[in-house]
Amino acid sequence: MQGTLMDQGLELMLFGMGTVLAFLSVLVLSITLMSWILARYFPVVEMPQGSGASPGRPPVGVLESPAEDARLIAVISAAIHRHRSKKSQ
Repeated sequence: MQGTLMDQGLELMLFGMGTVLAFLSVLVLSITLMSWILARYFPVVEMPQGSGASPGRPPVGVLESPAEDARLIAVISAAIHRHRSKKSQ
C-alpha cells in the first residue's frame, strides 16, 4: 500500500537531493583529476621577466616612452568622443 502524501514527498525530496549530491561529487572529482593531469603532464612555462612576444618589441601593455603614452591617451579620448557623439544623435 502507498504511504501518505508526506512520506511520498519526503522520499522524492531525498531521491532528488541524493541525485544532485552524487552528480556534484562526480563533477568535483573529475575537475580535480583533470587539473592534476594537466599540472603533471603540461606544466606552465614561465617566461623570463624581460622577454616580450618577439625580440624587438616590448611585452604587451608596456609603453616605450611618454610620447607613446600621450598618443594612447589621445586615441582613447577621440574614441570616447566619437562614441558619445554617435550616441547623442
